[in-house]
Amino acid sequence: MSQNNTPNQSRRQDAQDILPDSARVSTTSHSSQDDDASEHHKKDNMAHSHTLQHSHSPEDSHANPHVDSHHPDDHIKATEELDNDDLPEEISEEDKETIKKVAGDDNLSQAKSYASILVEQVIHAKETFERSLGSLFTSAFTAGLEIGISFFVILSAFALLNDVLPSRYAMVLSSLLYPIGFIIVVIGQSLLFTEQTSLLSLPVLNKIEPLHKLLRLWGIVIAGNIVGGCLFAALMIGLGLHMHLFTDHAIDAYAEHILGFEWWVIFGSAVLAGWMMGVAAWLVTSARDTLSRIVLVSIITGSIGFLGLHHSIVGNIEVFSALLYGNTVSLWHYLIFLVVVLVGNTVGGVVFVAVLKNRTFLFEIERVKEQAAEARAEVDRRRF
Repeated sequence: MSQNNTPNQSRRQDAQDILPDSARVSTTSHSSQDDDASEHHKKDNMAHSHTLQHSHSPEDSHANPHVDSHHPDDHIKATEELDNDDLPEEISEEDKETIKKVAGDDNLSQAKSYASILVEQVIHAKETFERSLGSLFTSAFTAGLEIGISFFVILSAFALLNDVLPSRYAMVLSSLLYPIGFIIVVIGQSLLFTEQTSLLSLPVLNKIEPLHKLLRLWGIVIAGNIVGGCLFAALMIGLGLHMHLFTDHAIDAYAEHILGFEWWVIFGSAVLAGWMMGVAAWLVTSARDTLSRIVLVSIITGSIGFLGLHHSIVGNIEVFSALLYGNTVSLWHYLIFLVVVLVGNTVGGVVFVAVLKNRTFLFEIERVKEQAAEARAEVDRRRF
């Protein structure tokens, strides 16, 4: 990518790169049933299309002071503003209209389509791939610190409730505070491994980015999350002990709640947690406003906390805190737990979300192609 490219030009190139091979072959608009209808359909689409080039050009910004050429929501509108220039030249005009119909999403009263969500997520992922290593690590480190707020509040609530309720009920009720750190991370757009797992794998699944770059990116995000989480555990959990918000017995009890299973049970629980986090990332992209995203994150992550599922980054803080300040966790137990949960979260996010959602989009492209072929056959039959 040329260094002279503007951010909008980069997003337009991303939108072009996102199209899979099956979408680059000849596909025809539903309106091809007759020539007049096809022409009318094209004009209608062009009338409702707000292209990246025209809506954000420097000339327009001077002409209309209300137009911000660097609006933070530009990337969200990328699939709504696909123009003919964003698509490969070898694709016919009718084919371009079909692809825009699949990926476009102009009706704000309806849910976003599979295609528009997928394209938007891949654009986000490609922007992440293009960030510097220092920026990636800093963002991941910040997420590791921020996610620790969930455990700090949960542990304080557990210690308080444990004095008046049986330990099991105190554990479940305090776990309902699980979403706090996730809301901070997701809305603040820090890099959290489980929330980004499925997202970052999409460019690789679509053969836009190589696998080795994904593995390097995962390594940076995981390292930043773990270092940030361990630092939070060392400082803030120690602070909570001195503030008498909880005791070392509460820390040990929570660690036992996390570690008290066979390794294969922990792995299965981590797969489910990774799956749910991938779904959360998908639903956050499908939402059109911040309030909806907060509600979705709260529901999904609150369910993870309520069920006691194993999340690698929060679990790292929970178990590392017991390693530092408790009496029951060894370094070996901590390391084995971390590896098993990281692998489980990765499998859940990639296999059950990214792969299946990506395949759904490809099937949608094939469906449109088949319908277009049937429309062409019908037109030919009527003509002859």
